[in-house]
Formats: sequence, C-alpha cells, structure tokens
Amino acid sequence: MTETLTDALALDRVGLWGLLDIAIVSVLIYELLKVVRRTHAVQIFVGGGLVIGLYYASQFTPLQTTHWLIRDMFGYIVFAAIVIFQSDIRRALVHFGRAPFFRYLSRPETTDETLEEVVVALQMLADQRIGAIVAIERDIGLRNYVESGIPLDATVSYDLLVTVFRPSSPMHDGAVVIQQDRVAAAACFLPLTVNPRVSKDLGTRHRAAIGLSEETDAIVLVVSEETGRLSLVLNGQMEHDLEADQLRYRLEALMLDRKPAETSRGAKGPDS
Repeated sequence: MTETLTDALALDRVGLWGLLDIAIVSVLIYELLKVVRRTHAVQIFVGGGLVIGLYYASQFTPLQTTHWLIRDMFGYIVFAAIVIFQSDIRRALVHFGRAPFFRYLSRPETTDETLEEVVVALQMLADQRIGAIVAIERDIGLRNYVESGIPLDATVSYDLLVTVFRPSSPMHDGAVVIQQDRVAAAACFLPLTVNPRVSKDLGTRHRAAIGLSEETDAIVLVVSEETGRLSLVLNGQMEHDLEADQLRYRLEALMLDRKPAETSRGAKGPDS
C-alpha cells in the first residue's frame, strides 16, 4: 500500500492529464466547500470524516466489531444522507449549474414590455403597501412551483398583477410565477429559507423569496406590506429599498443582458 501511494504521488509521473485531473478535483472540492459553509451540512461532513477515519483505523487494529458495523451500515448511511439532505444536494447541483458555460445554453425570452408592466405594477402596490411576491424564471425551470399554484397562462400586464395581489383576491397570499412573458400561475407556494444568517425581522414573503433564489436562479421581487419597500432577491442575496428606476435597471441588466449605457433613459444603478 505504501509503494502504491508513493507511485501515485510521484511528480515525475504526473503528466498533462494528471494535472488536469488534480485541477478538476480541486475545483470541485472548493465549490463544494463554498456551498456547505455555514450550514448544518458542515457538521455532517465532519461526522462523516470521523466515521471514515474510524473505519480505516479499525482495519489496522483489533476493532473487528467496529469495522464490521461500519462496513455493513455504510450503504444505509449513504442512502439516509441523500434523503435527509436532499435540499442541500439539490442546492449544490444548482450551484454547479450556474457556471458561466451553462448560462448560455438557454436564454429565456423576456421583453421590455414585460419588465415595464412588472415594475409599474409593483411600484403601485408598494405605494399602497400591498404585499406581493413575483418570481421570474430564468435558466432553471420553476415547473414544480407553478404546479403548486393556480394556473393562469396569461399575458403579463399591470392590471393582472394588481388584481392578483389585491387583499380581496383569493390568490393574493401566494407568489406569481412568470415564464417567458407569461404569467404561468398565481398563489404558488415557495420554499422557505433555512439559512440561519437570515434576519429574524424578515417576514414569510421575504423568506420564501430567499428560499427560492437559493434553489434556483430565478429573480424574485418582493413588496413588503408593512413598509412598502421593494426588494430584489437573487442567489440568496437581497437588495432592499429599490426605487422603480433602480428596479428597472436591475431587471434589464439581469434579464436582457444590457450594459448600463444601454438601459432605459433615467435609470439608476442599485448603488445610486
């Protein structure tokens, strides 16, 4: 075993493919650590490392019962971990899928008119302090969330969005999901974030927006009914207190791949 390890680590035998292999493994480990850091999955990795270490240690010691138990239970432990941490595994796969190469494989079609209808509607709702949450699909599909709501398949319009989120509407509690210039569904249920770093002052809408953005690459827009603040959530990060022009600027940059000089006249950046 010692000779095999020595041969594997011999630098003079590592060619181009060997270096590429090491680079790929290094990147995967780095990205994995970025995903699991500051989550409860960290403790699982530590515990799993201890179990693996104990397994190999028992091979060279008289701990035969321990070796037998870990060996026979290993398969069950793997399946249990997959079931228990399926959300973390899904989040990790989504994180890898957000690499720049994959972002250009499919680009959703969104027009200026759609974004303008959304911005104007949300600004009106914010002025009247009417709560709302709108999820705009990008590369990762939102079909599972669409199926949890009431299907509409309607053109995105100011009147429709305002009507849906009116307190008297039976669909105002859930989220509206927009897919390629169409309101796919309303009253949709979104996953709540389990991130312990999220402020406890945030309500259910904001937690649902963060939760969806952690699992997909969707852009989630939230109107707070308590403060009337407009927020944009992307990749688990929230931008607070956006004005209509700032929101328009951000949506055009994210959905239409426009540079600041190409955005609509009078638009302001998020830091303005």
